[in-house]
Amino acid sequence: MANDAVLRTCLVCLGALVLLIGLYTCSFKKMLVTYAFGLLGIGGVLLPDWEFFDRDFSQWVYPMSTDDAQKPRSNRFRIYPMRLFLYTTVYSFGVYKWWMFVFNS
Repeated sequence: MANDAVLRTCLVCLGALVLLIGLYTCSFKKMLVTYAFGLLGIGGVLLPDWEFFDRDFSQWVYPMSTDDAQKPRSNRFRIYPMRLFLYTTVYSFGVYKWWMFVFNS
């Protein structure tokens, strides 16, 4: 990862959230679940090989050629509808299940 500051900031925010959940619920189990869910969420957003995923969705099942890896990428964010739908669905479901576990049990 080129910029570790983003990762550090996310981990500090996660630590603060875990602390708040612990103070609010007085449950070590809910703190651990929040920490694990947060690490998975941070890892899912910050750690993937974006050069591989920064292609059309139909190309994800094929290996990336060396020619594709050597092409200079623009810094402009490209929105792919299928990737956006997939991330939104997975993370929404995860946040919903986490919320129900922490605040309703």
